[in-house]
Amino acid sequence: MEKIYASLITIGDELLIGQTIDTNSAWMAQRLNEIGIWIQRRVAVGDDKAAIIKALEEEGKNSRIVLITGGLGPTADDITKPVLCEYFGGKLVQDEAALQNVLQLSAMRGLPVLQRNLDQALVPDVATIIQNKRGSAPGMWFEKGGSIYVSMPGVPHEMKGIMEHDVTGMLQARFETPALLHHTLITAGMGESFVAERIMDFENNLPKHIKLAYLPNYGLLKLRLTSISPDKQSAANELQHAFDTLKSLVGDILVAEKDVTMGEVLGEVLKAKKLKVGTAESCTGGKIASLITAIPGSSAYFNGSVVAYSYEVKQHVLGVQAETLEKHGAVSEKTVREMAEGALRVLDVDCVMAVSGIMGPDGGTEEKPVGSVWIAVGGKGKIVTKLHRFRYDRARNIDMTCVAAMNELRKWLEL
Repeated sequence: MEKIYASLITIGDELLIGQTIDTNSAWMAQRLNEIGIWIQRRVAVGDDKAAIIKALEEEGKNSRIVLITGGLGPTADDITKPVLCEYFGGKLVQDEAALQNVLQLSAMRGLPVLQRNLDQALVPDVATIIQNKRGSAPGMWFEKGGSIYVSMPGVPHEMKGIMEHDVTGMLQARFETPALLHHTLITAGMGESFVAERIMDFENNLPKHIKLAYLPNYGLLKLRLTSISPDKQSAANELQHAFDTLKSLVGDILVAEKDVTMGEVLGEVLKAKKLKVGTAESCTGGKIASLITAIPGSSAYFNGSVVAYSYEVKQHVLGVQAETLEKHGAVSEKTVREMAEGALRVLDVDCVMAVSGIMGPDGGTEEKPVGSVWIAVGGKGKIVTKLHRFRYDRARNIDMTCVAAMNELRKWLEL
């Protein structure tokens, strides 16, 4: 069975200068991978006609499928549609369904209809039009030289709607793809190189069509097994056997048997034990609470959070003793323990996470360098503390602290 390859082209000056992060490519790659389509290349180009045409020419030679996002907006720098007309031939014409969509969106929003809004309904007459249920710019399907090209808006939720409602199914109907299967597990507490050393024999003895990937992320390590085979059932059975063997080799450091976040892992444990949790956060500024509440259904186990950034809030809300702060400072075992005890009382929860640290870039000392963070977890009658030392920039130190705190509570709950 032939492997089907795809290329992804993202268009926009804002992507090249780093003003906007390209999340579209990662999302599209994951969705294509799920239906057995392999990503050949990812290319970013600016709002430049020559650069766009060059990318279309090159990627059409490399791949059977070329997905394009960006440049379909109503402003002067959105040049993708005229460029597509030049590359594929034809001219811009008004699409009646797209026009009605623009008019309905304007009416719903109570906004006047400008000419530039109406121009959103202009599309190349050689394209198959894919209606956009989440915005005004429709998707467009072209075919040239044996390859399929699909142009979609750069707005992520609009692109996702077009992909989910139409493009994925259209590609599956066109191409017969092999079974591409993944199994992922997550470990914590052992570095990538040490895990690789432990499972070296297992990895060396994997069949050629099963690949193992190491994906470290914020103190965790994802191990992903991927199988590609024309026979989905036999591939699934073989991959499951390999996955079970891998689990047995890393059982003592296993966190999850699927690709989930640490927040989801902790949430499952809390739900199973019917416990309520809260957080007392200094250096993370409420981000642990944000990660927890981003998960649907988290109200079943999350009560609330106290963001105690200042000494005053630590003292007057959480009840941290003034003497503790004066003698030991905010970043200390005693302070974070008292923060946890206060959060248990104030939030009326069964268990808690408390964090206080120095995230950087300034504020560190020889005794307490940047990246030092005390974490306390536990419940009434038993609080445990641990000092972590991270070595990254401020944003990553905060993210590492959030994951570490949730993992410490997970371990405490599973004792």
